[in-house]
Amino acid sequence: MYPREWLILFSHEPSRAMRGRAFDFPDTLLPMKRLVVINKKIGETPLEALSAWKALHPLYAGVPASYAGRLDPMASGKLLVLLGDECKKKEQYAGLDKEYVVRVLLDVCTDTGDVLGLPTYAGKNTTPSKSLVRQVLESEVGSHPRAYPAYSSKTVAGVPLFLHTLRGTPVELPTHTETIHSIHLEGMEQVYTNTLSTSIERSLLRVPRDSSPSKELGSDFRQDQIREAWRELFTSLPDRPFTVLTIRVRCGTGTYMRTLAERIGSALETRALALSIHRTHIGKYRNLGLLSFFFPSF
Repeated sequence: MYPREWLILFSHEPSRAMRGRAFDFPDTLLPMKRLVVINKKIGETPLEALSAWKALHPLYAGVPASYAGRLDPMASGKLLVLLGDECKKKEQYAGLDKEYVVRVLLDVCTDTGDVLGLPTYAGKNTTPSKSLVRQVLESEVGSHPRAYPAYSSKTVAGVPLFLHTLRGTPVELPTHTETIHSIHLEGMEQVYTNTLSTSIERSLLRVPRDSSPSKELGSDFRQDQIREAWRELFTSLPDRPFTVLTIRVRCGTGTYMRTLAERIGSALETRALALSIHRTHIGKYRNLGLLSFFFPSF
């Protein structure tokens, strides 16, 4: 059965020009969505991604919207957005599992765990074997207590941790439980300094500008300071190869890929950061022996 609204819309005889033709229905001819999965680009904030989607779907311009899980500015991929009255059911979506594809750069770290941070060179040339990397990854599977990143939106005394960090206010990082269902090595490659420098510079160029007074502390994500720090680092380095790992992670909600990358580096006796983070699935992960899948998958 079609919804009553659809029956009313299609109760009239179609014109001869429309008979037998496939066509895209505009939003005004479809039932209102309760949720939507949008694709956030690198450098976009979740709000910018949502605003871009609403610009393409003006019927939803005034409809309340709420994120069911966020993504860091330098992360890309699927972002689940609740619309209208579905926003009141946000807690029902809070426990959804996620899948990410992450590229981990060895021998360089930042204070944020991704490229949007002040870099430090480890002074090493780490080229681990695949068997060693897989052993390190396997040790991450399961549930473990983890500290929140210093640069995160988790609040302490009503203030986000990243503001405490920028202000230099000493606070004890709160902990929570992170769960990794599975983690696999999908590839290892060598990326030379010049190529790496160009890639990071292009990523940083996508970060939005915000000069509003409320953003004065750490304005623009410190990007001018960060860009200059990366330039100084790469200028001081020879055109050497860096090892980059590509991993696929299926995890519970609230698992930070930035700190995962840092732990992988530590386990390999070096420093590391998340060179890129891309969310590929949102749903409930199930592992049934030889079979594993997301259900439902957004």
